[in-house]
Amino acid sequence: MAKVPAAALAVLFAGVSAALHLGKLPPAVPALQASLGVGWVEAGFLLSLVQGAGMTLGVFAGLAADSIGLRRSMLIGLVIVTLSSAAGGLVQPGPAAVAWLLALRALEGVGFLLAVMPGPGLIRALVPPGADKGALGLWGAYMPLGVALALLLGPAIIARAGWSGWWWSLSLVSAAAAVWVVVQVPDDRARAAATQAVSVAGWRARLLDTVRASGPRRVALAFAVYSSQWMAVIGFLPAIYAEAGVPPGWNAVLTALAAAMNIVGNLAGGRLLQRGVAPSRLLRRGFALMALGSIAAFAQWGQGADAIALPPAWRYAAVCLFSLGGGVVPATLFMLAVRLAPGPSTVSTTVGFMQQASALGQFIAPPVVAWVAHRVGGWQWTWVVTLACSVAGIVLAGRLVQADPPGRAG
Repeated sequence: MAKVPAAALAVLFAGVSAALHLGKLPPAVPALQASLGVGWVEAGFLLSLVQGAGMTLGVFAGLAADSIGLRRSMLIGLVIVTLSSAAGGLVQPGPAAVAWLLALRALEGVGFLLAVMPGPGLIRALVPPGADKGALGLWGAYMPLGVALALLLGPAIIARAGWSGWWWSLSLVSAAAAVWVVVQVPDDRARAAATQAVSVAGWRARLLDTVRASGPRRVALAFAVYSSQWMAVIGFLPAIYAEAGVPPGWNAVLTALAAAMNIVGNLAGGRLLQRGVAPSRLLRRGFALMALGSIAAFAQWGQGADAIALPPAWRYAAVCLFSLGGGVVPATLFMLAVRLAPGPSTVSTTVGFMQQASALGQFIAPPVVAWVAHRVGGWQWTWVVTLACSVAGIVLAGRLVQADPPGRAG
C-alpha cells in the first residue's frame, strides 16, 4: 500500500476521535449510575441518542458537509463533540443531571455526524491517484478502532479520574484532532481550486440526485445489514459473557479484541481492493464469513447439560471470525460510496445516506436480538437474525454489480 499522506492521517485520526465519543458510554454506565443515579432506561437512551441523530439527520449532515465544505464540516463537528464532552464532565448530581447529559449526548451525535461524513471525500481528494482504495480501507476502520479503544481505556481512566475525567480526556483528544486537521488538511477553497471540483448544485438537487440513484440506495442498504448485525453481536457480548461468569476485566478485554478484529478486516479489505479484487466478491465473502461465524458462535441444539454446541474457546474464535469477515464490508462500501455517488458534490451526501441507513439498522437489530433471546431463554438463536442480514447483504452485493459495472473509473 502506498504511503498515506499526513493530511489523510489527520482525517483518519479525526474519525477515530469522533468514534471514541460514540463508544465512551458503555464503560461509564456503572459510574454514572453510582454518581448521578442514572437508571437503566436512561442509560439506554444515552446509548441510543447518537443513533437517533444518525437516523434523523444522517443524509442532511452529508448535505451540510457538501455545502459548507468538507474540511469546515469536519472541524465544526470536532468542535461540537469537544465542547459537548467538556461540558458533560461538568454535570453535577441533581434533578437536572440526566436531562443535561441527554441534551449534550444528542449534541455529540450531531457533532459526530458532521465530523465523519466528510471523511471519505477528503481522503479521496488527499491521497495520490490509485491509492484511494487502500486509504478508504483504513477509513473503514475508524469506528471499530474508536469503539475498541474506548472499551479498553475507559475502565482504567474512569477508575483513576471518574467518569467526568473520562469525558474531559476525550474532549482533549478530539480537540487535538481538530488542531491536526487545521494544520495538515488544505482549505476547502484551495482544494477545490486544485481539483476543479466546484459544486454549483443546490442542496435539493443534490439530495434528489442521491436518493434517486440506485447505487447510493444499494450501498446504504448493504451498510445497514452489515452494521446492524455487527453492533447487535458486539454490543451484547459484554452481557453474554457476564451471564457466563466471565470476570469484568477479561470481559472488557475479550469484547475489545473481538471489536478490534474488525479493524484487521478493514485493512485487509483495503489491500485486496488495491490489488484489484472485485468489490462484489469481497462483499459476498465478508457477509458469508459473518454468517458462518455467527452460526458457529451461537448455534446450540438442546438445553441445559444436554445442549450440543462448540466449546467456549471455539465460540469466541467464531465471534472474532464474524467481526474479522465483517470488516471487509465497510472498507468496500466506503470505496463504492465514493465511486457510486452521482457526482463529486454528492459524496458526503451519499455517505450520510449510508450513515442514516446504518443508524436505523443499529436501532432496530439489537432490540430484535434481545427479543429473540428473551423469547427462547438464551442467545442460541441469535444466528437466525444475523444470517438473515448476511443473506440480504449477499443479495445486495449482486445488485451492486449492476450499479458498478466492470471498468467503471474508481
